[in-house]
Amino acid sequence: MIQSVVFQLARLRLGSCIFPSPQVRGKGYLSRPRLRNPYWNLRKERTNTEDFVTAENQHFVNELVYDKYDTPALIKTIQAHANKFIQTYDPEDGIRPWTPQTRRCGVIARKIGQYPLWLKNGKKVRTTLLQIVDNHVIKYMPHAECRPQKNLSRVHNSNQYGCLLVGAESTNPSMLTKEYCGIFRDAGVVPKKNIMRFMVSPDGALAPGTPLNISRFRVGEYVDVRGKTVDHGFQGVVKRHGYKGMPASHGVTKTHRRPGNIGGGGEKGRVWPGTKMPGHMGNRWRVLKGLRIWRTNAKYNVMWVQGSSVPGPTGGLVYIYDTILPLRKLKQAPPFPTFCGEVDTTFEDIWYEQMHKFKDETIIYKSD
Repeated sequence: MIQSVVFQLARLRLGSCIFPSPQVRGKGYLSRPRLRNPYWNLRKERTNTEDFVTAENQHFVNELVYDKYDTPALIKTIQAHANKFIQTYDPEDGIRPWTPQTRRCGVIARKIGQYPLWLKNGKKVRTTLLQIVDNHVIKYMPHAECRPQKNLSRVHNSNQYGCLLVGAESTNPSMLTKEYCGIFRDAGVVPKKNIMRFMVSPDGALAPGTPLNISRFRVGEYVDVRGKTVDHGFQGVVKRHGYKGMPASHGVTKTHRRPGNIGGGGEKGRVWPGTKMPGHMGNRWRVLKGLRIWRTNAKYNVMWVQGSSVPGPTGGLVYIYDTILPLRKLKQAPPFPTFCGEVDTTFEDIWYEQMHKFKDETIIYKSD
């Protein structure tokens, strides 16, 4: 009895030097959704108090706001919003020397559907349509001013990168807070519904008010697409993890779609972190890397990218930027830091050279 007490005291004094505790991963490795907006994204919506406004005056204000700040629809072009903002950038500042180590700014787009295309050899390619809707640069912050992201230390030469704040989709300023509208005051841009930061190299900085469109990307290049998966809410293990479930008969009672045993007994009688259990399904950030651009449309700012597994539902937001894969990075100088000039809508669709155009002939008849 005395020996056991002495042994316990020695174990407590030495701690983990002799009897190390099992290493358990913390909760940080789980990709939980962010419950709060980033520190740089201020509160957007406000509570409207229109008790002292008559119905006639309210109707007049709505018409005035709609005529000046109409919300861009998916079928509208970026040219329709050319007179909706004050251009503060200088187009002559445009072309700069480009190196493979430089990083350009990305764009904000919406996923508008899927569409099949065919190569000239008859092979079918599944593509996803992404539309760049009314993108403008809001602000540039050097590395000394912007707070580095958590995973920024993994990026090579992270100290050289600043961040560009980009907004998409103009909206009614009367529905936003004063603090949120103050972000766009210095840029001379109409308040945007969505804003996003992109890490760029110092030579890739853009002036506030610079428009971003489909001309930044060329057919055949590879891009990375980042978005949130479809939010399914709280789901069980059958739908969330693909469990088979229990038999429908043979003595099974009320456990047809239950997970079953989730751990062992003894000293390890607990649920281990990472066990597949019911929980929230979807609404997680995912990145698809190395998607080829098969086709672009300059009139509607739409691109056809490879694959049909772009994260997010139809109509959801995604972020597009140059790929970081070593073997698929840009080898030729793109429009850097961005495309400067008028958008040529003479040739609306630009196809990849190996892609079959729908207007081309598929069957050729030869005379005998």
